[in-house]
Amino acid sequence: MGFSGFPRDTFSFLSGLTLNNDRGWFAAHKVDYEELVVAPALALITAMDPVVHSISPHYRGVAKKLGGSLMRVYRDTRFGTDKTPYKTNIGIQFRHESARDVHAPGWYFHIDLQECFTSAGTWRPDPPDLLRIRQELAAHPATWTNAVAEGARGGLFPTGESVQRIPKGFDVAHPLADELRRKDFLLSAPLDPGVLFGPALVDILAARFEASAACMGVLCHALGAEF
Repeated sequence: MGFSGFPRDTFSFLSGLTLNNDRGWFAAHKVDYEELVVAPALALITAMDPVVHSISPHYRGVAKKLGGSLMRVYRDTRFGTDKTPYKTNIGIQFRHESARDVHAPGWYFHIDLQECFTSAGTWRPDPPDLLRIRQELAAHPATWTNAVAEGARGGLFPTGESVQRIPKGFDVAHPLADELRRKDFLLSAPLDPGVLFGPALVDILAARFEASAACMGVLCHALGAEF
């Protein structure tokens, strides 16, 4: 079956999980998780696969419960003080065929009780990749400026964290000085939760992914990945 939207009860499930983030509650509501989260998410990924493939033949939507585009519900509790076992959001990332982890350039779709949004780019790349991206932008400022402008025409704007000072080795007077301070290279836009409940979500995501394609291309080129 094609993607017809997320059920409205998806938010009820996320609310219940937020209030009862423990293994007992999740086990008792595993069927709800499968029906309200996994099934519609995999249907969306399947519908988006040809879209991302048409933008770049090196990107895929992998409709698998584990190890695909749907991000796992289980939290890594080894680090940090929050030991709750489950994520209370739905995350879907469309990654490059050579991507190793979530830090590689990709398209991302997010649902939780506070916000829904889409984003494109790379979140917290490791130091060597971060340096490569900054060097690429410093060397070709107009290319990045034009790519960001294209994203803006599609309603996506830069987001993420930045360092306070321009990194060592870069000119403080560079025309992209503010961009070079970024730790994340992301274009994002909020989503009206109402669009989640119908098939039109596919067209909305497709338009946003296409609008951010130029930025994705710059980031992939910086990291030596084909786009």
